[in-house]
Amino acid sequence: MKDRFVKWAQKEYTLRSRLIGTLAAGLFFVIVLPLILINLGPALDRTIPYLTPDLGSWPQIIGGVLMLIGAFFALWSITDQLLKAGGTPLPMMATQKLLVSGPFKLCRNPMSFGTMLLYIGLGIVIESPGAIVIVIVLFTLLLMYIRRFEEEELEARFGEDYLEYKKTTPFLFPRLSRKK
Repeated sequence: MKDRFVKWAQKEYTLRSRLIGTLAAGLFFVIVLPLILINLGPALDRTIPYLTPDLGSWPQIIGGVLMLIGAFFALWSITDQLLKAGGTPLPMMATQKLLVSGPFKLCRNPMSFGTMLLYIGLGIVIESPGAIVIVIVLFTLLLMYIRRFEEEELEARFGEDYLEYKKTTPFLFPRLSRKK
């Protein structure tokens, strides 16, 4: 599998092609996945009884803040992949350069971090523990994939530069303070 990713990464794409690919994939993450969470989460909630305290508007406030922070990280990392690294978040249109600045200076997977926050925030906004569980399961699978395949592929493509970056930069949760 690693060889397939490395081979895909050797092909360079125009900015127009990268934008089209990213927008097409983005439809899934912006429309389809939220609709799944909004519909499947509450359906799951109905099958598992849980306490529903009245929290007023706090879930909307907390969830909304998480969604904004998540969207910021996700969009920032996607923009950097498109404009600074000649690639996309899609494995078949991979970046041509190793990104170690911007959001990638804070953690190695800022897009995953951002989308995870965004979807957990959505689960909180709709007050659905089921949606939050779905997000946790999906992101656990995604992070396993990243660890197993994507990191191997990045190491094969970028060698010692990636290994040094990996040693000094957290995997998922941003380091907001400077290391001394």
